[in-house]
Amino acid sequence: MHNGASPSRRAVLAAGAAAALAGCETYGGSAEEPPPPPPAGSAPAGTAPPPASSGGTAPLANLSDIPVGGGKIFEKQKVVVTQPREGAVKAFSTTCTHAGCDVTSVSRGTINCPCHGSKFKVADGTVADGPAPRPLPPVPITVDGNNIHLA
Repeated sequence: MHNGASPSRRAVLAAGAAAALAGCETYGGSAEEPPPPPPAGSAPAGTAPPPASSGGTAPLANLSDIPVGGGKIFEKQKVVVTQPREGAVKAFSTTCTHAGCDVTSVSRGTINCPCHGSKFKVADGTVADGPAPRPLPPVPITVDGNNIHLA
């Protein structure tokens, strides 16, 4: 069966395992490797990025665009902004925690997922009606006067 001309199956598997382990040793970099480049759009080292409310980015919405007791979905940004009571603004991910569908409406004090009927409270994103097992994750925002910005 094994004639010595080709490596044994055991030798091939051992070599593959050794190569995989060698790859794990370099995960995270070493002193000889340069650091990875900063993400696109980040500020150069030693400089602070402009504050979100400085007008450096266009506002996501105006406070007047968000109905009191309701909310508005921003599909492109995958965020839903709510105003449970006047002047109190919250933001959550649009990804339902049940099956990953996007919520598609806000009505009667809940953020609603069409896939399996989950509903989340506009006040805090907690589950009002399942099958979702967890609240919608919060999304950081800032409010500058009438402007709402993603943080």
